[in-house]
Amino acid sequence: MASKLPAEYSEVSIRVLKGLEPVKQRPGMYTRTDNTLHVIQEVLDNAADESLAGYGKRIKTILHGDGSVTVEDDGRGIPFGLHPEEKAPVLELVFARLHTGGKFDKGRGGAYSFSGGLHGVGVSVTNALAKRLEVVTHREGQVARMVFSGGDVIEKLQLRKMQEGDRRSGTTVRVWPDPKYFESDQLPMAELAHLLRSKAVLMPGVTVSLVNEKTRETQSWQFKGGLRDYLMQTLTAEPVIPLFEGEAFAQNNDNFAEGEGAQWCVAFTEEGQPVRESYVNLIPTSAGGTHEAGLRDGLFTAVKSFIDLHSLLPKGVKLLPEDVFARSSYVLSAKVLDPQFQGQIKERLNSRDAVRLVSSFVRPALELWLNQHVEYGRKLAELAIRAAQSRQKAGQKVEKRKGSGVAVLPGKLTDCESRDLSHNEVFLVEGDSAGGSAKMGRDKESQAILPLRGKVLNTWEVERDRLFANTEIHDIAVAIGVDPHGPEDAADLSGLRYGKICILSDADVDGSHIQVLLLTLFFRHFPQLIQAGRVYVARPPLFRVDAPARGKKPASKTYALDAGELTAILDKLRKEGVREGAWNISRFKGLGEMSAEQLWETTLNPDTRRLLPVQLGTLDFLQTESLITKLMGKGEAAARRELMELHGDAVELDI
Repeated sequence: MASKLPAEYSEVSIRVLKGLEPVKQRPGMYTRTDNTLHVIQEVLDNAADESLAGYGKRIKTILHGDGSVTVEDDGRGIPFGLHPEEKAPVLELVFARLHTGGKFDKGRGGAYSFSGGLHGVGVSVTNALAKRLEVVTHREGQVARMVFSGGDVIEKLQLRKMQEGDRRSGTTVRVWPDPKYFESDQLPMAELAHLLRSKAVLMPGVTVSLVNEKTRETQSWQFKGGLRDYLMQTLTAEPVIPLFEGEAFAQNNDNFAEGEGAQWCVAFTEEGQPVRESYVNLIPTSAGGTHEAGLRDGLFTAVKSFIDLHSLLPKGVKLLPEDVFARSSYVLSAKVLDPQFQGQIKERLNSRDAVRLVSSFVRPALELWLNQHVEYGRKLAELAIRAAQSRQKAGQKVEKRKGSGVAVLPGKLTDCESRDLSHNEVFLVEGDSAGGSAKMGRDKESQAILPLRGKVLNTWEVERDRLFANTEIHDIAVAIGVDPHGPEDAADLSGLRYGKICILSDADVDGSHIQVLLLTLFFRHFPQLIQAGRVYVARPPLFRVDAPARGKKPASKTYALDAGELTAILDKLRKEGVREGAWNISRFKGLGEMSAEQLWETTLNPDTRRLLPVQLGTLDFLQTESLITKLMGKGEAAARRELMELHGDAVELDI
């Protein structure tokens, strides 16, 4: 029987999406679509960037009765003259062309040294998803106006002179979001008010207001006390010691660009829900990121140093970063010259240097403060030590030894010291050489390493009672402390020795094959570990780019997961003015080529690594089982061929 052939695939099958069409086709890739708040936030962020650059003192948001929203600022106003290369009004390019903006040119006297806008995508996304957008800019004695619909110009640029005596400058944008792109066209009022209030907190002296024409209510915020006032108003419990606050920014620093740094305010409480908010260049990072990791590292290192100096740690107690961090509330505002975010909606900061940036400023400031106020230091130490003791007791309750026949752990397993399931993890590493780097680079407290020799057996059609004939699989089962089982079995997970089981293989095709073989093993013979969310895949980089110093930014090294990320990094370097070829690109043939320090920085460090949880996704267990049978079954060549014919064009090759 002839296999089903896909529809004709030829030159005419390839579509080129132009202008703002990609945003309309896949809005979820560019913004949040549960409601319209994020597209309004893009306009607000532009207004806030003017204030951050020192040009605006007022931001006003108006909610109109017809569902539209206006954002006004008193900044410099968007330029409206013809772009020298594109020969189109700059105002039009900003709102109707992706990857256009004034925020690429950083550190070389650009219009915005520090900004939340990064990709030149934000406000053009708002325009693409709006039924109508009107922009008016006051600048240099003239008023410019344009109107768009669905991202297309419907009223061309109109210019008029300001009236005599009118010296206004700034931008006014009115947006009518198109409901067809959003699950709800209702703005979440509490979230909007919180966003506006936080902008006022982070920009002392700037007045931020919200006018609701429907309810005729007006709210206005201006904070002179900054982060301290804001945190004290938000806390639900009394701090045990006075608030620790500070700010520091790089000056003549070899490691960071001029002006990079952070402001912070931290409170420690014994009860109540912790308040935790962080921002990068005024953008709220609700999912945290590397700047928060830097704050945690700085707090822990300083408190640990104080405890060691005064010999306060009881015997047998091991202090971990979360013991110090657990009862902390904070507001953190970081300034990063060239931040890298996870996704266009910028909810999480990924810039690896931000860990060192924030930590290097917070740690010495807290060490000095604690040693100047020893009584507060002792109270904070007590709080952290109590948290460590509670955690260790909880960890001992989880650890449940079997009776007499406890299996001997495999000799090549380099175990971790912790027995706390919420903290410890094991890495199944491809090859002995990579295993050696991982052993040297790991965190001995919480990370165990089990090197695997060669490719693991394809266990899809192996009977369960024959599994332990294979040494590698026997060692994996004994190391993790769980016996093989089926999806419906009453599996005993009480012997589980690690909270995370991480597959760590090379970033190339062979590494992907080993990943698949191990995932097959876990899905077939340890399915309840996947269902419990215990199995992960580590994503080591394939490339490293070493770039020379440029402007205020020092020399840097950046890692790329794949060719796509490498292209994006090189594009960014070109935009920063780095001469073509001045960078050096290294391709890692395998994990064994990485030094222990590189492996820690890119793949093992919880603050900077990329670790993907293994989940069933949209398929149920039976559908997944059917798919893996086609991929891994020995007698499934015809089914595999059909699968490749149907979906082969969606696969990227690494040849």
